[in-house]
Amino acid sequence: CSLGLPPSFRRRFWSFDLVSCFLQGQFFHTLVIKSLGYNRLVLQIGRGKVVPEPFSTESFTLDVYRYKDSLKEDLQKADLVISHAGAGSCLETLEKRKPLVVVINEKLMNNHQLELAKQLHKDGHLFYCTCSTLPGLLQSMDLSTLKCFPPGQPEKFSAFLDKVVGLQK
Repeated sequence: CSLGLPPSFRRRFWSFDLVSCFLQGQFFHTLVIKSLGYNRLVLQIGRGKVVPEPFSTESFTLDVYRYKDSLKEDLQKADLVISHAGAGSCLETLEKRKPLVVVINEKLMNNHQLELAKQLHKDGHLFYCTCSTLPGLLQSMDLSTLKCFPPGQPEKFSAFLDKVVGLQK
């Protein structure tokens, strides 16, 4: 599987004001446009308080929306996804074989997001960071080191469940 990056840029964001974290200071302009060479950024801002103004220039486009019925199209077009570390978001993105950076919500108690991110990182499937370490990670990460996430095997779980409830011996 190849996780190469053509020069276009789409990203997905969720709550805990990840958008605010991403757009702080000059980080947006210098890091994203110049250093990484992307020309498009798509933000899903959800209930976020920060609502960036969409714009388009010759060299860069910013699209912003709160919610969509489905993120399927955005994921298909994405070259890189930055998301919170919820299990559903991680698995949906990795199953689409998209490079993933997850930003941990440090305010969560019993941080299951951190546990999941650490394990998926250890297995080589994603990078993770906090809001404060996001700029450095984006500058230093090597997406070519990521491994494809193995496809699910629901039939194994079904067989296991059948055996547990006595439908199969």
